[in-house]
Amino acid sequence: MFVKSLPNMLTVSNLFLGIVAIILAFQGNQYVEYAAITVIIGMLMDGLDGRVARMLNAQSEFGKELDSLSDVITFGVAPAFIMYVVALQDLHLIGIFVTAVFPICGALRLARFNVQAGVPGYFIGLPITAAGGVLATLALYHQVFNVALLAISMLLLAFLMVSNIKYPNFKKVGIPKAAYWITPIIVALVVLVAIKYPQQFPKIVFLPLAFYALYGIKKNVDLLLKKIRKEEKNEKESLPFE
Repeated sequence: MFVKSLPNMLTVSNLFLGIVAIILAFQGNQYVEYAAITVIIGMLMDGLDGRVARMLNAQSEFGKELDSLSDVITFGVAPAFIMYVVALQDLHLIGIFVTAVFPICGALRLARFNVQAGVPGYFIGLPITAAGGVLATLALYHQVFNVALLAISMLLLAFLMVSNIKYPNFKKVGIPKAAYWITPIIVALVVLVAIKYPQQFPKIVFLPLAFYALYGIKKNVDLLLKKIRKEEKNEKESLPFE
């Protein structure tokens, strides 16, 4: 019974981390790094619960709904509040609006994911996990980037979640069952590194997450340009000879 409930326990731990991240965000700027780290650790938990459920053959509708509700808090609400505390509150009503838009789009993204059949090997729209990770770590650059740029970036991430842009799905990549037993060690190492280097660690994590978000845009722009060139070629071929 305990083994079958392990995936849901990981999901609940993800939800717990999201709540902790929100609390840390409102403790002052000196705790923002730890709030971002908490979201990152939540990403690890979110990546594990589905894989563990498939490995134990413990997938259920309850677990699916619990996962979505947890993701809204940890990767929607928590990152939005982190950004609001460090930057967007200076924008007053506009800051409140932008802060609200992000988790709303995240909830729409998850609702669509739960009811629509996806494309094998791809996510339709930027996953809320990645979007939340980008936003939580981007907030740490609030002294580098202009507040307006941070707000625009947040709205862009919100749009990418509800867009039809395809992103690679790494969740179903096969992992040997034996590898799951070293998972607690990996999580512990990540936590130790994060605690030892609280300022540098989340900023480093920002880079691969940002590249992932931008990858989908680049790939779809390439496809759009290819489609335009193909249409232009077909038009030229259909023109009558003089």
